[in-house]
Amino acid sequence: MKRTFILIVGMLAVVAVLFMNASKPLAGYGVGDYAKDFKLPNVDGKMISMADYTDAKGFIVVFTCNTCPYAKAYESRILELDKKYADKGFPVIAINPNDITQQPGDSMDEMKKRANNKGYTFPYVRDDSQEVTKAFGATKTPHVYVLNKEAEGKYKVEFIGAIDNSPNDPSDVSETYVEDAINAVLSGSKPSVTQKRAIGCTIKWKS
Repeated sequence: MKRTFILIVGMLAVVAVLFMNASKPLAGYGVGDYAKDFKLPNVDGKMISMADYTDAKGFIVVFTCNTCPYAKAYESRILELDKKYADKGFPVIAINPNDITQQPGDSMDEMKKRANNKGYTFPYVRDDSQEVTKAFGATKTPHVYVLNKEAEGKYKVEFIGAIDNSPNDPSDVSETYVEDAINAVLSGSKPSVTQKRAIGCTIKWKS
């Protein structure tokens, strides 16, 4: 009886590990790695890739969504980042990674409505396969990657994580991680802070 109990517990443990590994995203990029380009559908019906931006010096890639309260709280700040840095060569590309069977509010139709209502000035694309999200290693919404375009097709990761130190109230911001990272890259130096834990909702992965 005791041996049977131990065997059952062991089998359950193996199943649990297999389930965790199946649902766990890939490790993703680290600071200093080179991100691969992608091609994803935008709310305007076009396909978007980083290669489309021939004059870009880099990118602010933001994994975000319609439904997360943290993503909504950061929405105006993401718009401000694009307004401030797109003309300097660092446009925003927003990627919605959520599985729409779990979050119907993140469907392409709902994304189109939000982008239109909020006046998005940047692409808002869907990663239906979640392969791009896994490649980057994003786990939250929002989760930001500052990329430095060193050469055609070479996008070096300079910063990963949170936009700033106030996930809820913009008036409480005292540290602007993404802005500081971009300003450093534009000045030809390395960011003093290269990683800050992203605070937001967990990405809804496909089962």
